[in-house]
Amino acid sequence: MSTHAKRERLLLADLLEAAGPDALTLCEGWKTRDLAAHVVVRERRPDAAAGILLGPLRGRLEQVQAEYASKPYEELIQLIRTGPPRMSPYAIKQVDEGANTVEFYVHAEDVRRAQAEWTARELDPVFAEALWTRLEKAARVLCRKAPVGLVLRRPNGQTTVAHRGTPVVTVTGEPGELTMFVFGRQDAANVEVEGDKDAVERLHGTEQLGI
Repeated sequence: MSTHAKRERLLLADLLEAAGPDALTLCEGWKTRDLAAHVVVRERRPDAAAGILLGPLRGRLEQVQAEYASKPYEELIQLIRTGPPRMSPYAIKQVDEGANTVEFYVHAEDVRRAQAEWTARELDPVFAEALWTRLEKAARVLCRKAPVGLVLRRPNGQTTVAHRGTPVVTVTGEPGELTMFVFGRQDAANVEVEGDKDAVERLHGTEQLGI
């Protein structure tokens, strides 16, 4: 049975392939080649990927990622498509699903939404629910540095508190759009933001959302 992560993996590979190696992405300073290298290093080079979360190891991460970015672009795409090596934890279906569903969704949108004439993608209800479930679990970590109180709300009224504080800003949108918002893609997320004007501006201007 196909998983959400596997489907998003293949979609990301297709989007990267179609865009070519030098297209813009929503990741500041990264073109599609850099994003592809990041995805491959994260899965295949745990010695370097630790630098994603650990500042002292960031130099090593950047070095290894640059080495992968210099490889033929087609090779990077194929490595993404085929997935991690057999001995990688990501090769375990449950780990892949837990760690990569949101990762690949966000990066696929990083490619799509950086294009001049991108169109909204309609998510199937099961996938939207999966994103919401993950959002409820991760929102407080992703938004721990938010400069204001933050509540995430779906159009159906379901809410989750992403960050406690005052004043409070409420962000309403579909799960996919809220996911993009809390991963630091505020300007590219199709959401409605309600709250004190100054608080809303502080939230939009912050670079503290996401990992």
